Amino acid sequence: MSINADSMERIVPDELQAGTTGQETLAFHLERYDFAAKHIASGNVLDIACGVGYGTSLIAEKVDRLESITGVDISPNAIQYAKERYAHSKIKFIAADAMLYFEDNKYDVIISLETIEHLPKPELFIDNMQQLLKPNGLMITSVPVTPSVDANPHHLTDFTQKSFRKIFTSRGFSEVDSFMQIQSYSPFQVAARTEPRMEQMRKGLLKYYLQNPGSAVKRIASVFQDGFNNKYLTVVWQSQL
Repeated sequence: MSINADSMERIVPDELQAGTTGQETLAFHLERYDFAAKHIASGNVLDIACGVGYGTSLIAEKVDRLESITGVDISPNAIQYAKERYAHSKIKFIAADAMLYFEDNKYDVIISLETIEHLPKPELFIDNMQQLLKPNGLMITSVPVTPSVDANPHHLTDFTQKSFRKIFTSRGFSEVDSFMQIQSYSPFQVAARTEPRMEQMRKGLLKYYLQNPGSAVKRIASVFQDGFNNKYLTVVWQSQL
């Protein structure tokens, strides 16, 4: 099954070259899944936008009392790869759109890492996921909380720590725990596009800033506040419904 290992949005652990930013990004993703696993005692879990399934597999291996975990991704190729590479008696992989996914059965925990920044209507996605949670169920989510829309054409919304928390608390979620990650980047390496995956970054960035001055202001403010660092926040939410 052919999957682009150099994609900015779909990591394939077995095909990443050593010493690349892809490997560093994979390590960050695995840390998020490790953090999520510590908050799952048992029950049925949904991993929505699971990619090729390495994180779904990690949960299945690490949570001893797990009943089942369902991995969902919009890409049929990614799901086929997941079925072949990460087959497990407790895992079911399904190709489906995260915005439309629905099941009659409800979940104890929903995991959705680095998802909502890609969606045109993240509020509707969260509402849908909340309907899939059991009463007082947990939802574990992460987003970049430094600007990313300018550089990454796949991202549709920039979140701050405040706006990320607000979109959940305004829907009746309460925060249980959180985990911050900081990833440094070199502006020179980014400009040079020294790796294949960087070739997918937004082209014509100066023109984009001229057309979207608000994004330029966000980037400048972020560099002054955070330096050349990207920040990612993972939060464990408990539904109050």
